[in-house]
Amino acid sequence: MTIATPIDPDAAWAAFDARDRAQDGRFVVAVATTGIYCKPSCPARHPKRENVAFYRDGAEARAAGYRACRRCKPDDVARDRVAVAAAVARIAASEAAIPLDELAAAVGYAPHHFHRLFKRATGVTPAAYARGLRAARVGEALRAEDSVTAAIYEAGYAAPSRFYDDGARRLGMSPSAWARGGAGVTIRWTIADTSLGQLMIAATDKGLCRVAFDEDPLALARQFPAAEIVAGGEALAGLAARVVAEVETPGRDPDLPLDVRGTAFQEAVWQVLRTIPPGETRSYGELAAAAGSPGAVRAAGSACGANRVAVVIPCHRVQRGDGSPGGYAWGLARKAALQARERER
Repeated sequence: MTIATPIDPDAAWAAFDARDRAQDGRFVVAVATTGIYCKPSCPARHPKRENVAFYRDGAEARAAGYRACRRCKPDDVARDRVAVAAAVARIAASEAAIPLDELAAAVGYAPHHFHRLFKRATGVTPAAYARGLRAARVGEALRAEDSVTAAIYEAGYAAPSRFYDDGARRLGMSPSAWARGGAGVTIRWTIADTSLGQLMIAATDKGLCRVAFDEDPLALARQFPAAEIVAGGEALAGLAARVVAEVETPGRDPDLPLDVRGTAFQEAVWQVLRTIPPGETRSYGELAAAAGSPGAVRAAGSACGANRVAVVIPCHRVQRGDGSPGGYAWGLARKAALQARERER
């Protein structure tokens, strides 16, 4: 038998007081003076602390004599999550793109409402999610298939032209190059000295693909064994100088070009990271909520860990909800230094 973890009333009240969307669906807040229960992010005026009780879900609150808030509709949270999960499963199981109206009808929602709901939950639209899934399948199939055309069909595209419309753009290089470990692609690199240590900077002709402290070009060779990996020279000098400047004065150059790829959710998290103003921080819960998946706190942390470009995608601006620094791939001392520099600005 599984024993449920007790609700921490102080933590629950803090989440309710902050209207933390990341906690929606994890508990409900019952108000004795009104007889209603709400989700943690309810926008209504807050009651006094002594008039509040916390329950695991709406069923518990109703059993205690409360009714659902008509403003925040706490019972819809679980229903919405089930619908999004069902839609994701349908998208993953389908070889062809599913029209929005068909997808929404299958899970019992109006198309426009479900479009907003899906984007809020995943960070992307249903169509973008499907494109990202197909592009990921292409990457896997290209590694396994001898024929590029066969890999494209295996990934669920109706014709090669459809892949070139979006898949090739997401991969950042031609499919044949991807299949051959980056063959035909030139990745330029340099090692730059910064006040926080040596920094490897690497870029394709599209933008930065790797920025990492204490790393050497062998990491690039492992990822793209057939790519032409060359010293950057003058071709990379200008871009490298901008990256070094970003380390010394974080936040001064938000438009550095990137050539990085991840899952749809990872890319949504990276986009949110680049919108956090220099000098400010967000919790992993706030990051997940801003990326459209309030419950995906661990996944948001994993997306930060998968960040390939230090400082440029500023995952140093994220910390735990209790104010502790959390993790950082390039060392907590560097994370603290970058945050301090931004606060000084």
